[in-house]
Amino acid sequence: MIDTIKENGVHFTPKKLGDFLSDKIINYSHLNGNAINILDPSCGEGQLLLSISEKLKGYNVKLKGFDTDNNYVKKAENNLFKTDFAFDIQNNDFLEYAPINTERNLFSQLETETELFDIIIANPPYVRTQVLGAEKSKALAKKYDLKGRVDLYYPFLIGMTNVLKENGIIGVLTSNRYLFTKSGESIRNFLRDNYEILEIIDLGDTKFFEAAVLPAIFVGRKKQVSKNIQEAKFSKIYEIQNGKESNYKNLSNIENLLYEQEGLFKVNDKFYNKTEGVVKFPDKRNDLWILQSKEESKWIKTIDKNAKHKVEDFFKVKVGVKTTADNVFIRNDWNNQNDIPESHILKPLLSQENISKWNASELNLKILYPYDYINNKKTLLKIDDYPNAKKYFESHKEQLSSRKYLIDAKREWYEIWVTQNPALWKMPKVVFPDISLEPRFCVDLSGAVVNGNCYWIVAENPQKTDLLYLIQAIANSKIMTKYHDLCFNNKLYSGRRRYFSQYVEKYPLPDINLDNSKQLIALAKQLNTENDKTVVEQLENQVEEIIADIFGVPVILD
Repeated sequence: MIDTIKENGVHFTPKKLGDFLSDKIINYSHLNGNAINILDPSCGEGQLLLSISEKLKGYNVKLKGFDTDNNYVKKAENNLFKTDFAFDIQNNDFLEYAPINTERNLFSQLETETELFDIIIANPPYVRTQVLGAEKSKALAKKYDLKGRVDLYYPFLIGMTNVLKENGIIGVLTSNRYLFTKSGESIRNFLRDNYEILEIIDLGDTKFFEAAVLPAIFVGRKKQVSKNIQEAKFSKIYEIQNGKESNYKNLSNIENLLYEQEGLFKVNDKFYNKTEGVVKFPDKRNDLWILQSKEESKWIKTIDKNAKHKVEDFFKVKVGVKTTADNVFIRNDWNNQNDIPESHILKPLLSQENISKWNASELNLKILYPYDYINNKKTLLKIDDYPNAKKYFESHKEQLSSRKYLIDAKREWYEIWVTQNPALWKMPKVVFPDISLEPRFCVDLSGAVVNGNCYWIVAENPQKTDLLYLIQAIANSKIMTKYHDLCFNNKLYSGRRRYFSQYVEKYPLPDINLDNSKQLIALAKQLNTENDKTVVEQLENQVEEIIADIFGVPVILD
């Protein structure tokens, strides 16, 4: 199903997916007898141009494509010879071709100098900040007025918009990340400002591509600035774990799911749920878009109506420490080292691999953590005061000193990049992995440091400790897992979820003074110490029933 993977981050579009995208574009296009100018800005071997041209036989069509790899350019030309249409495939970087500014006035020659298009069909490169490199990422962000982490498909979306005619149609396949993350805010606002958004299809973990991204389709009509759309058509497809065969419609292949209406499906040995609804665009531009069906939206509103608070009313969710040299700072075999650092700066470490739903397993990992809280401020310990640690650090000095960003920040070569406040480790906290198949919110009273693959919520005064247990009970529940999925949509492959700080801070909470809340706190404390599996299951069922009663929704026990 998957074609070749391009070295620059583009994954070639499977033919059936290209045909589906072409159908969507044509259905929304107002075609007439005029010439139709079509662009693919990262055309690869020309599959998307070939797909849409096959569906426009009898029209006056001109095709244009760009690719930075001349081998693909030649293959695209050979493929497009099969059509009867004129085509122009250029061995060029589209981002160098496309104008940055779309403003057209008496002082601008943009309209006459730049070729404009009626239709754009594209699968631009998916290359994230870490791969692009900091300098290129910053340059692109500045050039295209983007904030936060920049994926290469962001400037492609802007460049494509700048060469699309007014009322022209764009159909583009990208990563779905921009829909659900803070870093996608700039591009979400750009799309909302420049398009009548016609349809968004989140393809989820259907694995059309052998890539680390989950794809989504965006279809829009370039609009007049004055036109304001409040909602658009939306659908999503995600794999379901532990599906029941009797409830599902059988399909011969995953591509057939694209043309089905919402429902439950089985493809080979996997189960999928396809949901249809609308995208609602919030008044606050920094808020995430809401992508839910009517039933899902009603369920969410019921919970929000019965909630008294959100986690963010009491706490900020923090990320754990990030050393940027884990092999040096984090080990489970410190006793085997020639120079064992002093025990004062070797701290137990909570990491995602030893966190379970209600507690943590034995903390085998320890982190070399050269900080303390002295005179009411975080203090880097003097390396000369710890001769064993100094010898150990110096044995890794070449690696540690190569972290240029640390040196540029006027930090010492043996420091951790993200340190957090050492005074907070000893306080009660809830810790949870950033990626997990199921919720694993653990209350820690041991004073352990939290690894960068986890987030944590700390009670900075004793009065807030019970709030941690209330959060733990709710966050570990099936109801909150469903709420998380519906509100934030950010799943990875095989049902794994992302637990970003911006999501967990939005979790709803009841009034802590309610009798139900006090029961949840007591049950959470009991679950943190209970080892009998049968008893744990019984207690968890009680938790689910109380949470359902608090929020006014049916209990989920399956």
